[in-house]
Amino acid sequence: MFQTDPPRSAKEVLPTMYDLPSESLEEPGLPDEFHVFQPQLLRETFIPPNYPEDQVFIASDLNLYYDPNHTLWFKRPDWFAVLGIPRLYQQTELRLSYVVWQEGVDPNVVVELLSPTTEKEDLGKTLRETNQPPTKWEVYEKILRVPYYIIFDRYTNHLRVFQNLAGRYQELTITNSRIWLPELELGIGLWQGTYQGVPRLCLRWYDATGNWIPTPVELERAKTERLAARLRELGINLEE
Repeated sequence: MFQTDPPRSAKEVLPTMYDLPSESLEEPGLPDEFHVFQPQLLRETFIPPNYPEDQVFIASDLNLYYDPNHTLWFKRPDWFAVLGIPRLYQQTELRLSYVVWQEGVDPNVVVELLSPTTEKEDLGKTLRETNQPPTKWEVYEKILRVPYYIIFDRYTNHLRVFQNLAGRYQELTITNSRIWLPELELGIGLWQGTYQGVPRLCLRWYDATGNWIPTPVELERAKTERLAARLRELGINLEE
């Protein structure tokens, strides 16, 4: 290949999201229902206070391409978020995948939901095989240096949170099933409630006041309840 002077950037010469596969042929089938349900709640309640909505990218079960020297290598986090990047790719369209060398910004937080087939790799208990891509733990910790790595086991309701300090993950202490993450200006914890008609313990984000961040449905319900209360104060009963 002809070499320019100065050399062209990786963003210009390496594959884009249009060139790379958006599905894994080695992992056929769809994730179980919880792997759809839980990421939706995380998405709806992830509202960092210092970033406008259109400068926050959130994805679940999306290919994350991380190595410009091995452009087909990817991981597929259950959920991740990137701050300070347009919600839409080049301000115009939904992403097919997240290609780090094209975007120029690494994820700020990754969440993995443990399952029997991925548990050892999610927890960093597997070793890299010869001539194979690095493990998930290596990618998050050493290559992307994701500031926060969150792991939740729905079978035991065990939440673990790791912070990347000097290139190594250190497990953080969780108090009362909650933990504040300063770089995100949000906290995450275990919330007992009903979401989409399903009562169970779930991961959910909370704000600096300690309040669970409401979903759009909860906001609309609260608005309706305030309006009904105001009308009752005026002597108007909508149920009559």
